[in-house]
Amino acid sequence: MSRYYYYLILINMVANVIASVPAILLHNHKNGSVSAMILAVVAGTILITIYTRFFIAFPGITLPDLLKKTTSKWFYNPFIFFLALMWFVAGLITLATFSFLLIRFLTPEMPLFQISLIIILSVIFGCLMRTERVLYTIELILLIVFPLILYIFFKAYSNESLEWDFVKEAALYVNQFPNIHSFSSCFFLFLGVVNLFIFNRFFTKKQNFNWKHITLIGFISTLNLFTTYFIPIGFNGFENIDELVYPWITTSDSLRMEFFMIERLLFVFLLFYLGIAFLSILIHWHVSFEFLKFVFNLEKIKFKGFKIGKYIPIPFFIGASLLLIGKLNEYQLLRYSNFFYDTLILFFPLLIILFIFIKRRMKYAKQEKQN
Repeated sequence: MSRYYYYLILINMVANVIASVPAILLHNHKNGSVSAMILAVVAGTILITIYTRFFIAFPGITLPDLLKKTTSKWFYNPFIFFLALMWFVAGLITLATFSFLLIRFLTPEMPLFQISLIIILSVIFGCLMRTERVLYTIELILLIVFPLILYIFFKAYSNESLEWDFVKEAALYVNQFPNIHSFSSCFFLFLGVVNLFIFNRFFTKKQNFNWKHITLIGFISTLNLFTTYFIPIGFNGFENIDELVYPWITTSDSLRMEFFMIERLLFVFLLFYLGIAFLSILIHWHVSFEFLKFVFNLEKIKFKGFKIGKYIPIPFFIGASLLLIGKLNEYQLLRYSNFFYDTLILFFPLLIILFIFIKRRMKYAKQEKQN
């Protein structure tokens, strides 16, 4: 598989280490989070395999194009518009989370409106780029940011303050029935593959996807979930870990870099994770933009010979984001994020039925063309 394919999966996994996912998991640390993580690894890996194999069969073709060929307009236009809203919300959750984080830990004197607007404007510029340029931007930022984040994880695992007895105590709750909220939050980490709905246009050549790739994805996801859940427990204890709003912020503040200009890893961690957050929002909103362009034929809207259609969603994205972030607090954001994740565990598995329908219609159309 192309390295760009792994970028889509990896960013969605890593970006949520600092967001609402660990808070949800640790809030249910005695009520089935461990078993939910195990179940999510199995279900998520299966979902990634099915989605990947589906799009491999149609190299270079996006989901909207496939729907246009196989379904009626009354179905695919409202459905794709719904997908656009869903991707917008996914990006908005990351945007709101990191805006609150910056206010709380880095820029407490700066208005929330101003921080959110700066992030939005930088992301919007990227959303207007072509899909291949978005992928090149992702690769460039990852090359800078990801090695440093891996180094921070290494510092966490090798730190003397990490108490493995707390980790073992947490692991003993594996016999609890899986918690639905913990499962849905873990399941969300695997949904980077659904960005192939649009990004599949970049993969014009037939890709090879076998058990080796599946094993690699399963290993990375298991390691990511283990790090997300158990490392904060190892540093902060097991009993009251559910009271932390941002478990990984507290954990990163326990780390030190003795021979670096900035000793507290908290600030380094936040700044470089901001880069990962930017990529996550960029991917989600780029996909949302592309869905809207398809539904409303924005490429055809011109003014005095200039194509202005692609700029039309911008004020709506900015206005809706600032309005919602201004009305939400951190508790409401966590609660609504939880509800959003819960809906996804039903929606994306059910889409497999639609994929089967599309595949049969495309096969039937191909046979008719040959005859």
